[in-house]
Amino acid sequence: MPADERTHRHVPPEGSHRHPRADPLADLRTPQDPPWDVFLTGTVFLDVIFTGLDSAPVRGTESWARGMGSSPGGIANMATALARLGLRTSLAAAFGDDHYGDYCWDALSRGEGIDLASSRTVPGWHSPVTVSMAYEGERTMVSHGHEPPPEEPSPDCPPGARAAVASLTPGLSAPWIARAAARGTRVFADVGWDDTGAWDLAALPDLAHCEAFLPNAEEAMRYTGATCPRAAAHALTAHVPLAVVTLGADGAYAVDRRTGESAEVPAIEVEALDPTGAGDVFVAGFVTGTLAGWPLADRLAFAGLTAALSVQEFGGSLSAPGWREIATWWRKVQSLEDQDPAALSRYAFLADLVPDDLVTPAPWPLRRAVPTIGFRPPTP
Repeated sequence: MPADERTHRHVPPEGSHRHPRADPLADLRTPQDPPWDVFLTGTVFLDVIFTGLDSAPVRGTESWARGMGSSPGGIANMATALARLGLRTSLAAAFGDDHYGDYCWDALSRGEGIDLASSRTVPGWHSPVTVSMAYEGERTMVSHGHEPPPEEPSPDCPPGARAAVASLTPGLSAPWIARAAARGTRVFADVGWDDTGAWDLAALPDLAHCEAFLPNAEEAMRYTGATCPRAAAHALTAHVPLAVVTLGADGAYAVDRRTGESAEVPAIEVEALDPTGAGDVFVAGFVTGTLAGWPLADRLAFAGLTAALSVQEFGGSLSAPGWREIATWWRKVQSLEDQDPAALSRYAFLADLVPDDLVTPAPWPLRRAVPTIGFRPPTP
């Protein structure tokens, strides 16, 4: 589709439900529901990921990677993860007026069924690009891009949604967050590294409109001055009803001020191919469980599982698991003889969530990151 058409109108996604999807909110849906389950806004990057590096690149030398993938990145990571878990997802983002932008738009709208009615193509603006290098269980990223015009896109009046995910920036306020919360949208917030070094919660004014805050352990301790992440989670509940602190290889810990409930779930040990976007997938899993009304511990376990499945694939967005992958994992771990019964019981809630017809030995058509984009169709 020409870029000028995409700038002015939304085209319904074609083939967006090619593969079966479970609907975790099926029992909760009513005719009075808002049109979308989750609204997001942010920057879409074109991610180029190198994996299979033996070590970090060394200055003055050339390193060869054994694997490479390309996929939409940035806010596309979380949007895709939400959509693949069956949530009706709407994204407001600026897209580059170039081949990368066309590819990202098509991958999200037609490939994943994400609503882009609030998104725009910015004429003459090139897509931001991130190169990510994965090695030794970590990643190093180099990014390039320019700010789009401030009016592109404008999320000041977000569409109605059950929930929204917001990335808070120290010292800045996004008016759409307060407007969404006033309309009954449940806002889940994460935050990036505070480059100012202040680590002052007062510099996050939009936190007052949020239902949940999901920092990592280091961020939580710096913001609260606590000496351990669990104490930091409790301290954060003075500012937001629900605090979820990710603990890396140790899993996650959460505290709900409204119920007095706390929960901790260990991480699932997997061999990670690429950790890009794992945090976004974790948030998507937690939001899904929260909207579905699951117990706090189940939400943490599900979020950790989806993140663990994602790091075994290339790329941030297209590594996100769908329900068929979740079902396949659940059937597989039950069949292994050396499983710890206590650990297995932590995921017993999946038995009522994964339909039997999603389990199949055949590959399913989830899009994955590929080394290049824009292949020409075969000549007839």
